[in-house]
Amino acid sequence: MQPLLSARRAGQLLGALALAPSVALAHEGQPIAPHDLWRSWTFDLPITVPLVVTLAIYVLGVRTLWRRAGRGRGVRRWEAAAFVGGWLTLVLALVSPLHAMGESLFSAHMAQHELLMTVAAPLLVLGRPVVPTLFALSPAARRRVTGWTAGAVFRSLWSTITRPGVAWVLHAIAIWGWHIPAAYDATLRSELAHALQHISFLGTALLFWWTVLRPTWATRGVGLVSLFTTMLHTGALGAILAVSPHLWYPAYADTTRAWGLAPLDDQQLGGLIMWIPGGIAYLAAALVMLAGSLRESERRARPWTEHTGMEVGWRAS
Repeated sequence: MQPLLSARRAGQLLGALALAPSVALAHEGQPIAPHDLWRSWTFDLPITVPLVVTLAIYVLGVRTLWRRAGRGRGVRRWEAAAFVGGWLTLVLALVSPLHAMGESLFSAHMAQHELLMTVAAPLLVLGRPVVPTLFALSPAARRRVTGWTAGAVFRSLWSTITRPGVAWVLHAIAIWGWHIPAAYDATLRSELAHALQHISFLGTALLFWWTVLRPTWATRGVGLVSLFTTMLHTGALGAILAVSPHLWYPAYADTTRAWGLAPLDDQQLGGLIMWIPGGIAYLAAALVMLAGSLRESERRARPWTEHTGMEVGWRAS
């Protein structure tokens, strides 16, 4: 498997992006119409630079790790593929025309948010990003970073925010808080508010999925509960939006008809996207985790069963 991106190539791509103009921005004042769709890519530097830097660091770290430990060691191939899949999902959500469509359609905005929270976030967590990030650093920088993260303040903070209950609450607050009409409308008027919304969605989703997908054996049941309850409360919010006879977000009142949707129809479609596909993502993750837990339980029980069977056979003889 060849490296996905060399450090030199990443630098060249980053420089090209820095010089490239934005083809179409989502917040230039005039929401896009259907005929503008395929020209409406968002090459905004605050979005593209972090994306390119993140991928370059990960690829450099995996390349360094595999060169030293052997290919597939430390980070397995499927984990690297999961990270790249999560990164591509971020590009789809934040760079593709879907981002600009969110200015015109509430439903497109909901699709974007679901991609961030239920597709990109779990894939990025499965990619084990911490290990490659450390190996992308020089040995001296790696020692400084590990020393800093070993400090009492960082360890206490990390231990707190990665508790399943805390991560669950933070993620729930982000989801429900940003869907309050006043807060949501602010994201359509302000670039800063929109950026904070996406950062809080993705950041709390990463914490949430970290606690779910990287649990100890003792906390796997808590992870399943987290998934199930998150499916319930996000589904409830989606259902409220889907069945509400009132328009929650008046900013979309004049922008949806060009796309063949009445404003209320658009809102209901957005609610359905949160309710059904979003709920399926949490349910699928829970089923995969449950199957894994059952296999692990069987594996742990096998030596005891074999030992008990031997004892029974000995006593019978």
